[in-house]
Amino acid sequence: MSVRKLPLFVMLALLILAGTVFGQTLDTVRSRGTLICGVNQNLPGFGSIDEDGDFVGFDIDFCHAIAAAVLGDAEAVEFRPLSATERFTALQSGEIDVLIRNSTWTSTRDVSLGLNWAPTTFYDGQGFIVRKNSGIETLEDLDGFNICVQTGTTTERNLADTMATLDIDYTPLVFQDTNQSIAAYDDGACEAFTTDKSGLVSRQTTLRDPGEHTILDATISKKPLGPAGPPTLDATTSKEPLGPAARHGDDQWYDIVKWTVLATFLAEEFGVDSMNASSLFESSESPQVRRLLGADPDRVSALGLDPDAFLNAITQVGNYAEIYDRHLGPDTIFDVPRGLNSLYLDGGLLYSPPM
Repeated sequence: MSVRKLPLFVMLALLILAGTVFGQTLDTVRSRGTLICGVNQNLPGFGSIDEDGDFVGFDIDFCHAIAAAVLGDAEAVEFRPLSATERFTALQSGEIDVLIRNSTWTSTRDVSLGLNWAPTTFYDGQGFIVRKNSGIETLEDLDGFNICVQTGTTTERNLADTMATLDIDYTPLVFQDTNQSIAAYDDGACEAFTTDKSGLVSRQTTLRDPGEHTILDATISKKPLGPAGPPTLDATTSKEPLGPAARHGDDQWYDIVKWTVLATFLAEEFGVDSMNASSLFESSESPQVRRLLGADPDRVSALGLDPDAFLNAITQVGNYAEIYDRHLGPDTIFDVPRGLNSLYLDGGLLYSPPM
């Protein structure tokens, strides 16, 4: 019998049971003394293992931030590497406490899989990598050039639609898989390679000289109408909002994951970072900063956390900008422009409700 055909009283009973089983995540994590975080170990920049055997990456740091907020120690994390097919089952079954593994928020995963998605930490979409010395800085600069792309994908279709809309003349060099496409780009067969930006970040590390390449700021997860028109979305576009996920049935834990992410947004917005957070806790006259850092303790304690939860997360891990720059920013081999991942004040999509 499908879930849709279950009697209402049975569905309600299952929801109550889920709340009973998973309603004590915070107590479980505190009793255990560690946060179990489901992650990727094969996506450099987001989640991978460094030469010292440590998990590192953009997603990894959000695991550290939650551990700092809940346990007071950013290092109190057990990382559970999961494949794409394992990740959601591991979260549903309680094997992990939170999933932070370059996973896209979709309606099916939100509803049918019983997951709650925290605010998006990385707005992904299709992008382009080019050589730094090519002079290519915009999509229009690709006019007349070859672009490597995997055939039979929405990536190939998005490329064709976008270039046609912008009246850009280009030659697609199509390959059966991404490995062939990136190899052809590295060999100089094309001036650009296109795929999702998170994939570009990872693939850049496999190039012969990663530092010679850069990822363009342009993202074609939205279809432009032209220089004078606003962007619109259609069925060929590929929005990829990536972020942490928690289980249905434990609203308190979901709120903790959600507001830990939002705290990193707010910290950047308010100019609070790992270096000044402790001093601002003592000296700031801003009510918003005081609420964030726990100087007005009721705001944070209402989540079931200690008043200094977000102060710990920020001092031990950093605000959003620090996390981004540490793994994806201009001082890394990736040098990914923030684009949509900028604060709303800077034209991006990062926006937090007030605390």
